[in-house]
Amino acid sequence: MLAIVKSTALHGLDGQVVQVEVDVSNGLPCFDLVGLPDPAVREARDRVRAAMKNSGFEYPLGRITVNLAPADIRKEGPLYDLPIAAGILAATGQIDAGALKRYVLIGELSLNGTLRRVTGVLPNVLAACEQGLREVIVPSENAREAALVRGAKIYPVDSLEQLNNFLRGAEKIAPYQVDLENLLAANNVDGEPDMADVKGQAAARRALEVAAAGGHNVLMIGSPGSGKTMLARRLPGILPDLTFEEAIEVTKIHSLAGLLTPEQPLVTRRPFRAPHHSASAVALVGGGRYPRPGEISLAHFGVLFLDELPEFSKDVLESLRQPLEDRVITISRVNAAVTYPASFILIAAMNPCPCGFHGDPAGNCSCTPYQVQRYVNRISGPLLDRIDIHLEVPRLDYRELNDASPGEASGAIKKRVNQARAVQQERFGNAAWNARMTPAQVRKHCPLTREAKTLFQTAFRRLNFSNRAHDRILKVARTIADLDNSDVIGTAHLAEAIQYRSVQIR
Repeated sequence: MLAIVKSTALHGLDGQVVQVEVDVSNGLPCFDLVGLPDPAVREARDRVRAAMKNSGFEYPLGRITVNLAPADIRKEGPLYDLPIAAGILAATGQIDAGALKRYVLIGELSLNGTLRRVTGVLPNVLAACEQGLREVIVPSENAREAALVRGAKIYPVDSLEQLNNFLRGAEKIAPYQVDLENLLAANNVDGEPDMADVKGQAAARRALEVAAAGGHNVLMIGSPGSGKTMLARRLPGILPDLTFEEAIEVTKIHSLAGLLTPEQPLVTRRPFRAPHHSASAVALVGGGRYPRPGEISLAHFGVLFLDELPEFSKDVLESLRQPLEDRVITISRVNAAVTYPASFILIAAMNPCPCGFHGDPAGNCSCTPYQVQRYVNRISGPLLDRIDIHLEVPRLDYRELNDASPGEASGAIKKRVNQARAVQQERFGNAAWNARMTPAQVRKHCPLTREAKTLFQTAFRRLNFSNRAHDRILKVARTIADLDNSDVIGTAHLAEAIQYRSVQIR
């Protein structure tokens, strides 16, 4: 007897429907599983056998052949347990094979026949719906996540026995419904770090506002305890809220990485990822034998914070150059080559020297000039060139620290950021930011006044800017002009943008 059950497979974040073909015939008892399965899929034979027996079904004593088609695509993970078990039951006439044809099945089986949640359900369900298959059976713990897909009918199942009852009509299961508005409403600022907590640092607060408005990368340089980390952690609070489409894209990545919980299936706040400086290149950009997303993809549409930037290894830092430019990361391995999105705002922080007090009037630097130069040279020129805003964060004096008046709250800053983003939305007609402008768009959308052109010419010659720095200064100036609600980039806008590139790091 032959039975065919539909499931899905992922290649990066893209997926396609997989036909789980099960043939049960006479012969010596054996279980052959073909179709490029990984070890987790191969282990399904033992889980399926025990689950069927412990659920009251008869495990066939014959030759069982399972083919995961198409056979040239790698199949990963335990999500094929349920379709394989259902295929065997359908091939042996123990469940309704005709009713089974309507559904896509995803789920891992425990030995007692109950279903366990699996990772990557959201992109798998999206892949099924894109190919016209909208009725999907998933473990109950994955139901809220799967129901985020608009137009999909998600049927939560707890066990193999309940699946059988549902297919033969003995038990009704209503499609799972999720209130998307309530989930998105969870994206509030309650409990978020607030800019009002920051004492002083007016220049740094302004620079972060510009970065949030235009999606620009920032490097903060300052002594230990000057507030660099505190400032960075408050950047997500002034970024615009995630749209539903952005939330789904971010959630797909977190689902694939196994970071979602049944209680919170949708990522409603912009991610903030802060890997330790001992993180490897694979941890940062993604990879592995079968490539998985790394920190830069988990920070998609959010913030990637790299504290103690020079302490990261050279390979790790240089691996950032391509995603900072292209907003995607392509991971190539012998087994696969996948592309993950990586559109994030980079906020990096560093000390001016190994001890941290070089140039600090209140500190006593113990580093030699050679040590200082060797420390800052860990960051390559091409990487620095890709960071739009270079910012000094000085130590606060006692009077500023004990100032009782609160700073401007994140909510007020966020309103100005949203207004600037609305201008960019109207300008580009999509979700692009000023930081993403192409050279052609820079020429079109960054007109300078005559005085500003003269200033830029002088600064370009004296400060020895690169061609890349030229365009990035114009992008920052465009954002500053947007915050000022100006169509043309004036001298004040350009001067502020140039100031953000004038910090001497080397």
